[in-house]
Amino acid sequence: MTSASRATTRRILRQLRHDPRTVALLLLVPVLLVVLLRYMFDSAAAFDRVAPALLGIFPFIVMFLVTSVTTLRERTSGTLERLMTMPLSKLDLLTGYACAFGLLAVVQALAVTGVSLRPLGLTVSGSTAVLLTVAVLDALLGTALGLFVSAFARTEFQAVQFMPAVVFPQLLLCGLFVPRAHMAQPLRWASDILPLSYAVDALDRAAAGTTGTADLVRDLTVIAGSALAALALAAATLRRRTP
Repeated sequence: MTSASRATTRRILRQLRHDPRTVALLLLVPVLLVVLLRYMFDSAAAFDRVAPALLGIFPFIVMFLVTSVTTLRERTSGTLERLMTMPLSKLDLLTGYACAFGLLAVVQALAVTGVSLRPLGLTVSGSTAVLLTVAVLDALLGTALGLFVSAFARTEFQAVQFMPAVVFPQLLLCGLFVPRAHMAQPLRWASDILPLSYAVDALDRAAAGTTGTADLVRDLTVIAGSALAALALAAATLRRRTP
């Protein structure tokens, strides 16, 4: 990580410190959704079955939304244009953004997983450390995709509109509502190329105690690789300002 990336990370964190509404959205909303889910089912067994997958999905969606809107706001306000007049590369700049939001993603994943395991009584057979690792990777994936799609939006409203195109198909095909093995073959093929499918599989494996298997390692590799690919694409498509 370069000094330019570290400077960008510190600047974003200082800005977020003065924006309590965004911090509340990042840290409290996923926790409140998990609490709502627990009392919606009113059954510990049902919560144990559904919650592990949602530990990755909620941070993924929230980080995607906040990152895409915040980055676009930087561009439309002219901040991004001023930064790019300085001697730093696009990748340095986006790495700084990714690290700042990545730190928040770690805190967010810790909060959601901690509340689920303790006050809400989520029972997992596997390692909670693996469960937390997958949740953090999912949040980082949402951050990287949010940085990527922000390059194609001109307004904050357009950035939000990318959710149905980028997030919803992954949500429907990840195996949360219908097991992937029970889907029609074309849907299964589509599911196989979407990173959130591997995130849900990894969370289910972690909750079931199948840590250390080749499948779990493959899932984690796909999630991390997808996040890095999205970050590289974001650097390649980054524009100085919205036309």
